[in-house]
Amino acid sequence: MAIQIGQSGPGDLPEISEINVTPFIDVMLVLLIIFMVAAPLSTIDLPVDLPNLSGVAQRKPDKPTYVSIKSGVGIAIGEQIVPRDKLVQKLDVADANKGRPIFVRADRTVHYGDLMQVLELLRNGGYTKVRLVALEGGSGPDGARP
Repeated sequence: MAIQIGQSGPGDLPEISEINVTPFIDVMLVLLIIFMVAAPLSTIDLPVDLPNLSGVAQRKPDKPTYVSIKSGVGIAIGEQIVPRDKLVQKLDVADANKGRPIFVRADRTVHYGDLMQVLELLRNGGYTKVRLVALEGGSGPDGARP
């Protein structure tokens, strides 16, 4: 019995010239799962009870610098707790661009005087572009939803 190479007979399968997209779809689904898991990890994990605000949402930069104030915890840059007197020094190390906005997140229970002291520290340190962060959505003047 002999085998003939290079000749197609009546029982041979035809060549398929289409692209097999199944491996491509598998790779895309794996990448989707990776990004779905990684996206929540890139956010700030220090829980702060922010007040509600009724207004238009502002666009924030790609990598914002957050300063969080929480009563009982103190001040944090991102998730790193820093002493009040070292706030500007740590900001200078983290981001040397003083023209970039600093986003200040303050818990509802933080006293107004404490918030003003942090804003004064930032202003004296040369950070003049400071933005206060609140939850988006309608609310009354006392923070309760109508």
